[in-house]
Formats: sequence, C-alpha cells, structure tokens
Amino acid sequence: MDQQSLDMITKLVGFDTVSRNSNLALIDYVRDYLAGLGVDSHLVRSPDGRKSNLFATVGPAVEEGIVLSGHTDVVPVDGQPWDTDPFVLTEKSGRLYGRGACDMKSFIAVGLARVPRMLQAGLKRPVHFALSYDEEIGCAGAPALIDRLVREIPKPSAVIVGEPSDMAPIMAHKGLAVAHTTVIGHEAHSSQTQRGVSAVMTAARLIAFLDDLMAENKANADPACPFVPPYSTIHVGLVKGGTAVNIISRECSFTWDVRVLPGDSVERIVNRFRRYCDELLPAMQAVAPEASITTEMRADAPPLASHGDDDTAQRIAMRLSGHTHCGVVPYATEGGQFQGRGFSVVICGPGSIDQAHRPNEYIEVSQVEACESFLDRMVADLAR
Repeated sequence: MDQQSLDMITKLVGFDTVSRNSNLALIDYVRDYLAGLGVDSHLVRSPDGRKSNLFATVGPAVEEGIVLSGHTDVVPVDGQPWDTDPFVLTEKSGRLYGRGACDMKSFIAVGLARVPRMLQAGLKRPVHFALSYDEEIGCAGAPALIDRLVREIPKPSAVIVGEPSDMAPIMAHKGLAVAHTTVIGHEAHSSQTQRGVSAVMTAARLIAFLDDLMAENKANADPACPFVPPYSTIHVGLVKGGTAVNIISRECSFTWDVRVLPGDSVERIVNRFRRYCDELLPAMQAVAPEASITTEMRADAPPLASHGDDDTAQRIAMRLSGHTHCGVVPYATEGGQFQGRGFSVVICGPGSIDQAHRPNEYIEVSQVEACESFLDRMVADLAR
C-alpha cells in the first residue's frame, strides 16, 4: 500500500458522513483536491442543499472511458462496541480500522490518490469519478447524479461500482425496496376488545403475512439460482406501536424491506401485501370507520442483472482483476440504477462485505494493495 492511498483513506474516514449528516465537508475536500490538480468537479446537490453528489473527469472528453462509482455516506456507529474511534483510521496487524474503511471509502480513496498518475499517463480515454450520497438509505442520491452523467459525459465503456467484493467482479445483485406501513386502529380498554381495533395486533398479522410470503418464495426457489439465499427475501426491521399493556393500541407502524432477485418483481410482493391489507380493512372499519392501513414506499433500487459474456464492464473487470468469471451478491448497490440508464456495470471493490456495517469495521491492507494494482492496470489500458 502506498503512502498516497493511506493518506487519502485516512482523510476520507475522518469525515463523519453517517447518512443522517451532511457529506458536504468531504465533497468540498474532494473538489478542492481535484482543483489543485487542475481537474474540474461538478456538484449535484440534494433538494435541501445539505448533501451533494460529485462527478469529475480526468482525461479527454471522449467516449469509452471508465466510471469509478462510490458512495460517500456510511452507516451509524450508535450502540456499537468499537475498540477505536470509528472516525480515526487505525492501522494494526495488517488491517485498517474505521467506519467506511471497507464500505466503501477505501475504493474512492485509492482512485483519488491515483489522479496524479492518471494525469501523468496521458490518458487517451477518460476516468470519470461519480461520488454519491445516501446510498445507505436506499440509493436515494444516485439517480440525480446519473441523470447528469447521461446528459454531460461521453458514453463510457463501463461503470465500476467499488462496493466491497474482495476485488472479485460481480455481475448481478438483488434489488432493494423499503416500505413503511402504518396501521390506525381504535383505542379502548383492553378488557373490552370488542370496542377497539388493535393496531399492534393487526400489524402482527401483516408481519406474519410477509413472513409467509417469504416462505412461499423459499418453497418455490430455483435450486440452480446462484444467489444465497436463492429467493427474494422479506424482512421487517423496525416496529413501533402501542401506549400501555391495558390500552388497545391506536397506532402501530413497521418498516420492512424486500431484497428481490433479478427477474422477480417488487410490485408482485407489494401488491400481494396490499391485497391482504384490503381483506382486513372491512372488519376493522366495521368497529371504527377511521381505521386504516397505509404503506409508503421509501426506496426502490433495482437489481443488477447479468448480460452474460457480451457485457463490456464484466470483461474489463475480469481482465483487470485476473479473475476468469463473475459472481453474484445478495446486497444492493447503485449498479442497478446505472444499468437502468443504459450503462454497462460491474461491481468490483476492495474489502469483504462481511466486515461492513459492523463494529470495528476494517479492510485488509492486502485488499487495498489489490485495488491499487487493479486501478494501475486500468490507467495503463486507458493510456494506450
């Protein structure tokens, strides 16, 4: 690992870009760093102005370049038992510890650290940096960034999304949809259940229905499917409701996600759920006409589907990484959003997803070095 990469990883990890916070300090730093090298950046701000995407081009404004895509936000550290300060990069025993060291600031940092080499190499085809916000809360920031890339940069050969994949090319991943369901019931004394509509107990029935839907997906899974698990999953992660044990609850809400296989449909699952909600409503409203069930979709990032051996991005990543085939992963990325706008996309980045989102998140120094070699080969290719 060279000193330039280490210094840049240290700098980027030092910015607390947990998704609830602004990422502007990091974006401003990257913009100033690139400007100091003579590279112009373009910002694509969030509607409230608190966050921003950034894209920049190193090299000539011609087609067949490569986009290096990464998100600048990280997940929270609240309640996690860290042994070190999560926003101070700590190196020990061949590992770099810090929030975002693995997911996914090291990929961004190694790319940025190589900008001087890109400029010295005399690129014939460009490298485009595409840095986003709010990936960790449903890939919310990338669509506006991708809109600008479609309009403003010559069409590249490939988008490489540097999510942690142990530097192995990934050709497909599941999609992610996030939904928030709110049940409104009717309060009464818990000894008079006939006079109330329990929002909590209704929500429990809805959650059980979602679990049954996933069991149905599992039972119908294709054993040849390469994904683990080989079916679309459904998970309820947050539940909030009720006032006291002796009050029939008026309100209960829960947030759930769907990790959908390429070729499957989020709409299929959500529509089944909505039909079941409609079946429950008449009995609820017979007791309390104001009773309701509403579901709000909060995120919908499509899956990344493989286009087989004809996929340009996959061929590039296999050549640069030395791998002879591409894998699949169950997590979601912004890759499906890029693919949906006509880009050839592959996932390939340093670190293991097993270390992401955990306390004491780390990346192996050997993975940083593998990323350095990968990008050095990319620069050499683009300079030919």
